[in-house]
Amino acid sequence: MNHDQDKLATIIAKEEIRELAMLYSRGVDRKDSALLRTLYTQDATDTHGDTFDGNAEDYVQFLERSFPYMPYSGHHICNHLISVDGDEGEGELYALAYHVIPDGKGGWLEDFMCVRYIDRYRKQGGRWQFSQRVVTYDMRNRRPISSPDKPAGLEDPTFTVLKSRLFARGQRA
Repeated sequence: MNHDQDKLATIIAKEEIRELAMLYSRGVDRKDSALLRTLYTQDATDTHGDTFDGNAEDYVQFLERSFPYMPYSGHHICNHLISVDGDEGEGELYALAYHVIPDGKGGWLEDFMCVRYIDRYRKQGGRWQFSQRVVTYDMRNRRPISSPDKPAGLEDPTFTVLKSRLFARGQRA
């Protein structure tokens, strides 16, 4: 490959990795376990601070157990710095994560976090996937809130209005 082709391949890889990160946010926020399972390599690990540390499949199962207790989840990606070397990459992604969770006393907490995902990526079968995720919390704030509004859930308009495969439940374009 010549220099321009190398640069173009790197730009394409970075864009595919950025989409991978957005699909992760979508998977958690839309409670789409099938999608989440497509985002990790078979040997991937995920470390979410003091909340979870283990393999990716166990992490998805952990999320599945959490979903019924989380009426709202919103992951908002900010800065995303990516380095690519062939079929491997690494990156640091800043995000704002907002959740509504039970307070353990019958009420609700607003759980707001400024997080950084420290990631390793690997391209397998033509797709970029997470091979390792380490989440660090730069700031976290929890405070009581009144009862949360009912979220869109399975009737979410992205599943009915948007017709491309990218937006279908459990899918990856």
